[in-house]
Amino acid sequence: MSSRPLEGRILLVAGGSRGLGAAVALEAARRGARPVILARTKGALEELDDRIRAAGGEATLVRLDLLDGDAVDRLGPSLFARFGRLDGFLFAAAELGSLAPLAHQDPAEVARVVALGPLAFQRLVRTLEPLFKASDAARCVVVGDPIAAAPRAFWGPYAASKAALEALALSWADELERASIRVVVVEPGPMATRLRRRAFPGEPSEAQPAPEVYAPAICELLAPASTRHGERIVLQSARSSA
Repeated sequence: MSSRPLEGRILLVAGGSRGLGAAVALEAARRGARPVILARTKGALEELDDRIRAAGGEATLVRLDLLDGDAVDRLGPSLFARFGRLDGFLFAAAELGSLAPLAHQDPAEVARVVALGPLAFQRLVRTLEPLFKASDAARCVVVGDPIAAAPRAFWGPYAASKAALEALALSWADELERASIRVVVVEPGPMATRLRRRAFPGEPSEAQPAPEVYAPAICELLAPASTRHGERIVLQSARSSA
């Protein structure tokens, strides 16, 4: 098997400057892909670009706020003019919001959690689908969460956002049954991310595996050889399955 199974593939990573998105972007670059990385924070994007270059890869950085709908709408035509297609898509953007009783939640914060989850995903699909159709084998991976199927106290907005995101992704997959585009939802186990630290501030940083442990499995799903489609895939790290 080739050590660079993503050679020449153009992969868009939304929410890609930190955490799982950054880990996948770096691993994909090592496997020969050119990641197009979307994020709001310039410094984090540049830091990841340095890591990708050090690994011998090359990335395209796009500073974009997913809450800016007009900017999202312009993204598809802009990428089409530059690349003509997209071969893969990882949606890893997420907002935790406040962990609080539902009656105490700030409606504006709840709206932001949903806006950065399923609403941003739908708007990206709307502008990017023509680029996926221009690829010979586009592969799209959406990062869900087990909490979508098992919501618990104080996590309502985040759980609802992930449930809606997974529903939209799997519905889109069903629409594409006859296309060359494959779409899956992945549900990684716990990992040491900024979102996790906000949710569990007292947890030791080494208590959970780094996001990098899940990156190889996701890159396999982004490879043109992958035939997985319309599935919810639970990912486990070596640590979590031990």
